[in-house]
Amino acid sequence: MKRLLIAGGGTGGHLYPGVAVAMEAQKEGFEVLFIGTEKGIEARVLQREGFQLRTIKAGRLKGMGMAEKIRTLASIPGGIFQAAGIISKFSPQAVIGVGGYASFPAVAAAKLAGIPVVIQEQNAYPGLTNRVLGRIADAVAIGFEEAAGFFPKGRSVFTGNPIRGGMLAADRGAALDTWGLKPGMFTVLVFGGSGGAHRINKGMTDALAVLAGLEDSIQFIHQTGEKDLKMVEDAYAGSGFTAKVSPFIYDMAGAYACADLVVCRSGALTLAELTALGKPALLVPYPHAANNHQEANARALEKSGAAKVIVDGEATGERLAAEIKGLMGDNDALTGMSGRCLALGKPGAAGAVLQLVKSLMKG
Repeated sequence: MKRLLIAGGGTGGHLYPGVAVAMEAQKEGFEVLFIGTEKGIEARVLQREGFQLRTIKAGRLKGMGMAEKIRTLASIPGGIFQAAGIISKFSPQAVIGVGGYASFPAVAAAKLAGIPVVIQEQNAYPGLTNRVLGRIADAVAIGFEEAAGFFPKGRSVFTGNPIRGGMLAADRGAALDTWGLKPGMFTVLVFGGSGGAHRINKGMTDALAVLAGLEDSIQFIHQTGEKDLKMVEDAYAGSGFTAKVSPFIYDMAGAYACADLVVCRSGALTLAELTALGKPALLVPYPHAANNHQEANARALEKSGAAKVIVDGEATGERLAAEIKGLMGDNDALTGMSGRCLALGKPGAAGAVLQLVKSLMKG
């Protein structure tokens, strides 16, 4: 039996590319195991996706106070020891690190055990963990060509960012029916990552008043995160617009299938999905992302004419409403953005990453 271990997570942006590769690996007869933490999104998502998870102790360094950094650094040897035990028992032929808290201890343990390691870097500006691990990994699968310069020469391979195959298979008519939405209306999908985004939530709820009079023309799917759920629900309830509001959307394939326009953050996974599906988008980069990597991601799409970028501080109700109005009335612009999006897409990225892994496997 071929066995593959995937390490990391914490956020959907790190986890879901690993899930996409895991799905491809299962098709080829691999047994797949994930290593993560109890606090990350992997603890609630992987079982739903049908994968096994083993947890270790790991914490973050970026953006934390000195006391928390010291605790995290002190926990690294224990995390490596825990990961080494899991690896010894599972005996994988290869390990993929996808970034996030658990990635460093697991990749370090794999290298100590002489197991081939591939790092999957999602962003145009790589995170700290992957920049470090990329120097000891056997190969780095990059989602943006701009990331190559951060890794040793000849170590990186441009694969694009993996997305789950089901994303490409959803039918718009069936999805609209499932969501209880009308087929003849302009549909806007709004989300801010797995935890939501207050700026986007507030901007969109403020935009409803500016969009007044278009209640029979526009409908919304809005993922809020937990904190803003009631605020957003109340805003739509009092607006007259049809909206499906949820703290977290598990059926993102269906949500994307419904959408004519997407308003969202610009994490690497989101952009991989948008480009594979050809979805026009208003991108509002999270301004506090490490090294401002979300804006670097978004500008790469904007440069190609595949999306519009609105910096966080300018994502007001007036600006969002103006952009939505302008695009819903300009089919040529939407079609052009969609085509340029598709040209950037890498729908076969999961398979490309798996092929890279297989090329390094021993036995």
